[in-house]
Amino acid sequence: MKLANPLYYPLSVLIGSIVLFIGVRLVQLPNQIIIPLSIGISLFFANFFQYREPKYFELDNPELEQEITAVQIAALTLANRANELRLEAKNLLTIAEHERLLATIERSCDRAIELPGKIRNIVWYLYGSNSLVSVGSLQRQLTEIQQKKMRLNSGYLEKQHLSKLAENIKRNIKLAKKGEDTRLSRIFTIYHLIEDYTVILERYDDKLSDANLINLEELQELQLLGDELKSLEEIIDLLVRK
Repeated sequence: MKLANPLYYPLSVLIGSIVLFIGVRLVQLPNQIIIPLSIGISLFFANFFQYREPKYFELDNPELEQEITAVQIAALTLANRANELRLEAKNLLTIAEHERLLATIERSCDRAIELPGKIRNIVWYLYGSNSLVSVGSLQRQLTEIQQKKMRLNSGYLEKQHLSKLAENIKRNIKLAKKGEDTRLSRIFTIYHLIEDYTVILERYDDKLSDANLINLEELQELQLLGDELKSLEEIIDLLVRK
């Protein structure tokens, strides 16, 4: 039987990464032991998940296949970075004044770690026979985005993301009315949003490492950056719904 590629099963890689972190940082096992062990665990879970899943549908669109793979890898990269940030934040933010910030970071990281699973669900949906999104579904998405934008009092980057997303959905509505496939456009948009999220997460990680964590002004800056992450994850969540 052909071994499964763990990259196609983000949860298996995440489990292996957690085992690697615990083995190196907490248990302090030698690299010669913990690295093969973490790889073996990732392979075990990848094959387990492959065994449990239904057979793949074939797509007749190589470009869409390529974008789906890119999105899955991007979501996995984001999940691994989020897991690292979550562990770092828990080690650094230890006093009562840090509780709100730690909760914000943990929530954002938890949502990012869940993203590969959500991407996998939407990919199965796109592979299915009912993958062409209805005009009504797109119009509901557009209405929700427009209402969200109207409620914003600030947040330039969030407004910019919402405006771009609204334009994308309007184009998809036109395509759907003509009976054309909107899947590539949807996956492409998700990919770029994940890239933006990863950039902000890395900026957050750098700022957290360098911050004076007893300075209220710097804590507030971190909190605002956390709110920006929360906003972007809500936009991504809207797109990865079926």
